[in-house]
Amino acid sequence: MASASLQFFAFILALFGVFGDITATLLPNWKVNADVGSNIITAITQMQGLWMDCTWYSTGMFSCTLKYSVLSLPVYIQAARTTMVLSCILSAFGICITTVGMKCTKLGGDANSKSHACFAGGVCFILGGIFGLVPTSWYTREIISNFLDQTIPESSKHEPGGAVYTGFISAGFLLIAGVIFCTSCLKKQHGAWIYPSKQHHFPSTDQESNTGYNLKDYV
Repeated sequence: MASASLQFFAFILALFGVFGDITATLLPNWKVNADVGSNIITAITQMQGLWMDCTWYSTGMFSCTLKYSVLSLPVYIQAARTTMVLSCILSAFGICITTVGMKCTKLGGDANSKSHACFAGGVCFILGGIFGLVPTSWYTREIISNFLDQTIPESSKHEPGGAVYTGFISAGFLLIAGVIFCTSCLKKQHGAWIYPSKQHHFPSTDQESNTGYNLKDYV
């Protein structure tokens, strides 16, 4: 019962991780630059994401521009796009697989099949968390290095936006969920290896002894 409750808790964490992963991938505020200027009325907030760049004016106007050209983008943005999409796909697969493998569901067949499905879903969550953690860390490093560079003007410097923090938290949720699913399945398999079923059969010895008696009868 405790293992089923723990798996359900890990499944809830994984759901939050998947939704956060998708949200972070689509949000345009991976890095933010607030330019107040000489007048607060003309303040501008520039946001850059993986797929679009947006500008918000203090007057209430809001405009976004899609990034159509892939080759013109920096390498870290191209890598972030690829890894975040892979993270979302792997996490979605993990949700589907663990739904079959959890103990509280009636899907997946016998206990051995459910255990293997649960372990496979945990691996998907761990891989999804790693693929989500790598681009957010790389993107944050680029933002910090540009911010500390004295040769870059202040107007071109940015700070990490909400999408980066969302990506970090989502990756953490996926990693925790994956570890819980994998360890819950490994404990069960480890117990089966330590305490195997004790069944001893000696059919060959019985047959040999019976054969011996039969030959004595004919002598």
